[in-house]
Amino acid sequence: MTPDILCQRDGAIATVTLFNPDKLNALNAAMWRRLRETMLALAADTELRCVILRGEGTAFAAGGDLEEFRTARANVDLALAYHEAVGEALAAIEACPHPTVAAILGPCVGGGLEIACACDLRIAGESARFGAPIMKLGFSMYPGELAGLLRLAGPAVAKEVLLEGRLLTAAEAHAKGLLTRVVADAEVEQELHATAHRIASGAPLVARWHKQWIARLQEDRPLTLEEKRASFDFLDTEDYAEGLAAFLAKRPPRFTGR
Repeated sequence: MTPDILCQRDGAIATVTLFNPDKLNALNAAMWRRLRETMLALAADTELRCVILRGEGTAFAAGGDLEEFRTARANVDLALAYHEAVGEALAAIEACPHPTVAAILGPCVGGGLEIACACDLRIAGESARFGAPIMKLGFSMYPGELAGLLRLAGPAVAKEVLLEGRLLTAAEAHAKGLLTRVVADAEVEQELHATAHRIASGAPLVARWHKQWIARLQEDRPLTLEEKRASFDFLDTEDYAEGLAAFLAKRPPRFTGR
């Protein structure tokens, strides 16, 4: 089976699958490039309301494909190009205007952990394991990839993950802030479906604005008056009028993204 990044659409919800089941969905260079291309295409689709990222079968992703490292990272220039491509794929996930949800079973290691950290929400089964034991392989995490883990979990957890090199259980990862929620393995699909549909039932413009403002408020500079005024752009949308009308009429809202 040829490794690939698969994408399926079900109404307003897209599912991106990391597909390399023979290697627990480890990503090779081509898959990283394909992941970036897929996420950029989904970002431009204004009809979408949620993107799910998952691995094929019972693994999320066991990191990068180590078999190609001898050639893909044979010198500094090759290594820089390889990991810049990885960073670009992760940045495409982070920058996606639509909410993203990682559905995690089994190993979520190295590059898999980086992908999960780039998503907005992370739902894991109890069997999932998290970490980046690359200290045992003699290489460090590229700064452009480490940034996502650091932002999500903070320096203390990032140091624990990278310096000890042990794999965390789903319960430990949740306690350390790496996961949104943990459910039984058999309930991951049900919880994922419910989460994606809760997101998709909301006003899509509002979801995008919330992602935008959360990212902006993490920058170390105050909001300008123009930005404060822009936070009320919802006043001119059809979805705002629909939301108020539906509330007063005691009926579910029908949002159109306009």
